[in-house]
Amino acid sequence: MERMIVGGGCFWCVEGAYKDIHGVETALPAYAGGSDPNPTYKGVCSGRTGHAEVVEVVYDASTITYETLLEVFFTVHDPTQLNRQGNDIGTQYRSCIMPLSDGQRAVAEATMTSMQEYYDDPIVTTIENPLNFVIAEKEHHDYYARNPYQGYCAAVVGPKIAKVRAKHAHLYR
Repeated sequence: MERMIVGGGCFWCVEGAYKDIHGVETALPAYAGGSDPNPTYKGVCSGRTGHAEVVEVVYDASTITYETLLEVFFTVHDPTQLNRQGNDIGTQYRSCIMPLSDGQRAVAEATMTSMQEYYDDPIVTTIENPLNFVIAEKEHHDYYARNPYQGYCAAVVGPKIAKVRAKHAHLYR
């Protein structure tokens, strides 16, 4: 199994986009990229820890490629918004890819370059190290699946996941 870490705004959206993709074993919300070795949701949401809300995806590379998973990432969020996704504002919502190897870094850079043609504005996604990576608290795991009618989920998460599933329908079980 391989791992990837990406952040594209609220981790509930990104996590939900990776659920049920052929070859994905797990997608878990997490925090990374900040100075606190023990971040919490409250601390990260304050914007003071430097962490981004990210998702760790564990996948079978013989079934799905890192590049394909990055294409899903670029579909589920707007990589041209600096330190925000819609009304979620702050560095904790930044668009970021956190490669775990030189090979992932090279693929991430190439994928970002190829995805630019789909956007009028420049992609501002950062490529950074997953400093102080920590899996988020259990109450955030499968949040959208457990709370689809909660206000934010119904208005923001659901439409983003629907967009990804429509564009990449062939990837889902």
